[in-house]
Order: sequence, then C-alpha cells, then structure tokens
Amino acid sequence: MADRTVTIKVGTRKSQLAMIQTKKVVGMLQELYPSKKFEIISMSTKGDKILDIALSKIGEKGLFTKELEVALENHTVDLVVHSLKDLPSQLPPGLCIGAIIKRDDPRDCVVLHQKHQGKTLNTLPENSVIGTSSVRRIAQLKRRFPHLTFHDVRGNLNTRLRKLDEDNIYDGIILAVAGMERMNWNDRISEKITPDDCMYAVCQGAMAVECRDGDQDILELLEKLHHHDTVLRCVTERAFLRTLEGGCSVPVAIYSNLENEHIEVRGGVFSLDGTQAIIKSHNASLKEDDDDDDDQEDGFEPAAKKAKTEVKQYSSIVAGNMSHKVLSKAEEAGHLVAEMLQKAGAGPILKAAKATTDAEIQKRKNNEN
Repeated sequence: MADRTVTIKVGTRKSQLAMIQTKKVVGMLQELYPSKKFEIISMSTKGDKILDIALSKIGEKGLFTKELEVALENHTVDLVVHSLKDLPSQLPPGLCIGAIIKRDDPRDCVVLHQKHQGKTLNTLPENSVIGTSSVRRIAQLKRRFPHLTFHDVRGNLNTRLRKLDEDNIYDGIILAVAGMERMNWNDRISEKITPDDCMYAVCQGAMAVECRDGDQDILELLEKLHHHDTVLRCVTERAFLRTLEGGCSVPVAIYSNLENEHIEVRGGVFSLDGTQAIIKSHNASLKEDDDDDDDQEDGFEPAAKKAKTEVKQYSSIVAGNMSHKVLSKAEEAGHLVAEMLQKAGAGPILKAAKATTDAEIQKRKNNEN
C-alpha cells in the first residue's frame, strides 16, 4: 500500500452511540497503523433530524447515511463508520463496504419501565404499551405477544430511554442489544429476545466501514479489519435483502449462524399487522474446494491473488483478503432463501405492506402542505 502522509478523515454521525462505534474503529486502525493520523468528522443526517416520524413513514432511503456518503463522494472524508443495518442493500455508484468488524449480539432486547422490573414481554399486563417504530419488530411481536399494544417511539438511544422513564406512556421499549451494550447500559436490559420470537434486522449488530471503491490505498488499509465469519454472514444477509428489495418500510427479518464452514439462514416476510408470515430456511456449505485446479476452472480464485486494481463486490462488500469462491457461495445462500420466500408467496405480502406505508407517507406529506 502506498504510504499516506496526509491525515485520514473518518466520517460519522454525531450521536453518542455513533461516536463510540467510530472511536472503536479508529482505535483498531491506529493500533494497526501507528504512524498514520486519523481525524473524526461528525455530521448530522436526515434521520437524526426527523424525530417525530417513524422511519418507515418518511419515505426515503439512506436516512442515516446519505449526508455521509455525499462527504465520501466529494472527498470531504476518506471513510465512514456505520451500523451496517443502516446501509441500504444497494450503495451509490462508486462506493463500497471496505471493512466489517466482528459482529456483536444481533438480537433485540426489551427495556421495561421500572414499575415492571422482573417481568417479561410474556408476563406484562394486558394492553401494556411497547414502544418501537420498527415494522419488523411490531409484525413479529404482535404474532407472539397479542396481548401487547405497540406505539411509535423515535430518537437516539438516550432519547428513547428518557421517553420510557419520564413520559408515562410506555411500559417498555424494544432496542438492539448491541447498541445498549456498546453504551455500557447492559443493566437496563430486561430481556433479550430470541430469534424464535423475533428475528433481527439484516446485519444488525455489525459495524461497517464504507469507502470509495476506487481508493485502493484505503481498501488495503481497511481489509485487515474484516472479521471473516461476520463478513460471510453479512454478505448472505445483504444478498437476501437485496433480492427481496426490502428496507425499513416492510417487515423483513433474518437469522444466520455460521459453524464449521456451513451457514444456516432463516428469513421471514410478514404483513404489517403480523397476521401473515412466510418463513424459509436453508443450510449451505461455504467450504473452499480442496482442489485448486477446480477452483480455477470454475472461474474463481482467492481474492487476495487477484490483481489489486480489480475490485470485486459481494453484496457491496469488498474483501480482498478472502476467497471469491466462498464469498460467492455466501451471497448465493442469501439469494436462495429470498427466492424460496418469493416462490412461497412473499411478493403480495411485501407489495401490500409497501402500498400501506406509501399511502401513509403520502397522507403525511399532504398534511404538511
């Protein structure tokens, strides 16, 4: 990698959680490259500024990423740290994911009001109000816990916890375990929700670094951050989402597990009210073939052996130090589960959910005019 004497500028959102995540990644980079200088540049995104509307009802993609990606495109920053679940399945042309950090706990959790300490979602009183703006969470939890009522709650983690504690509206709220643990608020977690009750969002719990796909110096710098198993799971999950053309406006959920070079994938599509659900599973081998000659005949070779000028993406992820063949198998596993759902009738469910959400978006816009 060519020597960089200039300061490497790292973009991030301004929230406390985003800054914690970014400082962790910069710390890892600084340890790997002690002679290099890194500068954190924080900015607000549209998703940070609109706090009174559920994300699914705003009607735009990249609510937490667009401003940061513009900064990448105009070279204001050299790389950007994200929660990977915030990144759309299709990135803007010229951008890619250059690193994925080891995944933290991907599950959702419950934080209950202090008056309900010791309870769980299952033991809460009838009509208890649970705060979440996620259509994915609402659709699944309505099916599993029909005695509960779900209301929107927006804002960063600090804001949502304050609303729980002070507004006297919510009996509990649903948050991501990873975010709570990164903030060192483990003691506020009342219950961690199993994937059997609520599968998580695509790539939830993983941090990613986005960069320009033509910046070979930065790509080489970042590839040492890749966590092998997390990369493969995220390639699979993002391929699943891209095939379904899902996003935060439709209830799509995932579960994946990678052991002994085999990946288990379970994907689900739900109606907004949770009354309809299609769930499909698939197990796939991600083993590299032992015969290198076969590997060449299939048109694959380890990514690290490819010419450094070629940037091959899998679900928008560039992993130059991993096998193309294994990455391709991971991508195909996610694509296959999505196709299984489509063949089982997921299309009409997603179409209906999107139509309902689009109608709510248009109604809100009409009221604003």
